[in-house]
Amino acid sequence: MKKGVAITGMGIISSIGNSVEENCNALLNNQVGITTIENIATVHVDVIKVGEIKKTNQELIDELQLEKDNNFSRTALLGTIAAKQAVKNAGITSINEYRTGLISATSVGGMDMTERYYYEYFDNPEVVKYISSHNASDITDKMAHELGLKGMVTTISTACSSAANAIMLGARLIKSGKLDRVIVGGTDALSKFTINGFKTLMILSDDYNKPFDNDRTGLNLGEAAAYLVLESDELVKKENKKVLARVSGYGNANDAFHQTASSENGDGAFLAMEKAFKIAQLQPEQIDYINVHGTATPNNDLSEGRAIARLFGESKAPDFSSTKPFTGHTLAAAAAIEAVYSVLAIQNNVVFPNLNFKTPMEEFNLVPQTTLKHKNIEHVLSNSFGFGGNCSTLIFSKSE
Repeated sequence: MKKGVAITGMGIISSIGNSVEENCNALLNNQVGITTIENIATVHVDVIKVGEIKKTNQELIDELQLEKDNNFSRTALLGTIAAKQAVKNAGITSINEYRTGLISATSVGGMDMTERYYYEYFDNPEVVKYISSHNASDITDKMAHELGLKGMVTTISTACSSAANAIMLGARLIKSGKLDRVIVGGTDALSKFTINGFKTLMILSDDYNKPFDNDRTGLNLGEAAAYLVLESDELVKKENKKVLARVSGYGNANDAFHQTASSENGDGAFLAMEKAFKIAQLQPEQIDYINVHGTATPNNDLSEGRAIARLFGESKAPDFSSTKPFTGHTLAAAAAIEAVYSVLAIQNNVVFPNLNFKTPMEEFNLVPQTTLKHKNIEHVLSNSFGFGGNCSTLIFSKSE
């Protein structure tokens, strides 16, 4: 049995591209997706910068060929597009031929529909169907229906670590023999509710985000969806499938430090990484690249940096970077798009740049990789942390 769970397909839509190929090209050529807001009517339209997908809901609906009177939220539209890409990329033509599941993550859910129709809800029966798309599980059900999937369907919502936990659960279900194939990932769309909420927390930057910079001022929100197809080795062998990479390690922990902040010592992050190494049966020195959570908030980068320094040692930490200067922080989708980026790093043998960095942080001697770097990549560690102390780590490895 080969180590880890096989990844046989990927799909993604983000502010830097509408496919895996477009996202890869953008990362390799420093094509950033952070702009001002175009698709949302908000007082912040010319003030804050976001990673917005420059497609209207109607354009997404047309792409999916949905009925005119559908009640798909933007989150559901993005998720369905990415999941369909992943299934196609994996060469799946009969989705129910094997024991197949869907584990989708979201935090925003159908909030864009809710805030649009909220004030009409009690007076206009015709808008009730739009409010019903608010639930996180409704998005997953819609995706499963569009895929024609009849197997296990479930939803995970653990804030910004949601997609990492979806990938983790999918890998465990395959390793335990419960399923043969699982579509895993996450989706979140921008909404006024999210923008206003993060503005209230005072962690949004009016400028471009700069992770691990001493003068960082906060994050840029983004929207995206990404999904991986995980398959058992037995299925891979039977179908003679191409393996893109493997999920070799995973771990999660909760430091229960604060509702919206991580432990200043990185306790949860440290424990999650430690667990992932144990599952992967790897040592820290075997990691070639860390795709850090790196939101560019004062708390996250300090907490994550201290966890990395504790586990690897400041002088021995591998190359690391945050890709959020490209896409913004895409909340529940973050771990999923960064899983795709981790696989792309392995496939292309590159470390993606941590853009906008200028000044090292005073608290430790850790400096991110600021330019595209070519090197042999065997193992990538990817961190994702969420509100409430939800810390998750995934390790991706080159296929044998």
